Amino acid sequence: MSNVCRICRREGIKLFLKGERCQTEKCSVDRRAFPPGERAKRMRRKPSGYYLQLREKQKAKRIYGIRERQFKNYFKKSERKHGITGEVLLQFLERRLDSVIYLLGFAPSRRSARLLVKHSHFLVNKKKVNLPSFLLKTGDEVIVREESKGLAIIQVASKKKDEKSLPSWLQLDKKELRGRLLGLPGRSDIQVPVEDKLIVELYSK
Repeated sequence: MSNVCRICRREGIKLFLKGERCQTEKCSVDRRAFPPGERAKRMRRKPSGYYLQLREKQKAKRIYGIRERQFKNYFKKSERKHGITGEVLLQFLERRLDSVIYLLGFAPSRRSARLLVKHSHFLVNKKKVNLPSFLLKTGDEVIVREESKGLAIIQVASKKKDEKSLPSWLQLDKKELRGRLLGLPGRSDIQVPVEDKLIVELYSK
């Protein structure tokens, strides 16, 4: 079993870190609905408020593939922005280039999207960008580079993308493998299993 699968089991929920595999009978969360390790099996106490807050932060970090320092920086930026801190935090995370590429269906998971970005397979506003953390803004256009359109991982992922599941704040041209940011996502548009209020409570201590 891979370390990625252990992460999902640790959080007790599917984080879809391996894309299609998470929707099959091979998913370890379905087969082993308990955290990895003997100690975890023995835990019986009711979790504390701090524990729940910490788990939500860890869950968000793992979904988006972000380290602690970077995640905390996003939170500090969110506090300084006008709006609800938790919602603004998730907006930052959703607008990362790797996340948008995953949501557009150009990659089977955020993890694979990060690797594709690092290998310069995408253009943002006709310019090559290889930073997964690049933040997109309203009106920005993302397109698969012409020489990368034949990559199997991109072709398979884009063909499986159901346009009905596309967030309302994104626009997709499947034929041209092109996407555009129409606006900022509202909280109801962000379909990740994270209680952002608990994260805010954790950092506000």
